[in-house]
Amino acid sequence: MMEIVNPKAKAELCHAILSLKTEEECSAFLDDICSIRELQDLVQRYSVAVLLDTGENYQEISKATGASTATISRVSRCLNYGSSGYRTVLNRRKK
Repeated sequence: MMEIVNPKAKAELCHAILSLKTEEECSAFLDDICSIRELQDLVQRYSVAVLLDTGENYQEISKATGASTATISRVSRCLNYGSSGYRTVLNRRKK
């Protein structure tokens, strides 16, 4: 069975991201590593997570972000039952 994501390669990417020291470095890295569409998708998913965390409903989130209800639902599932990545970032954002 083929792995969807190589764990060692994923760890290397995590280390690369953690090595970034400023918002400008992070932005430049994202611009280089992502296509415009991939970056738009990442920004949209994060925006959806922020709005879900504030209690917005799906219709308002869709209107504000342009995300489909399928995308909103997926982010909601990850936010509530995922690996806690969204929750960690959202909790730190509040501090």
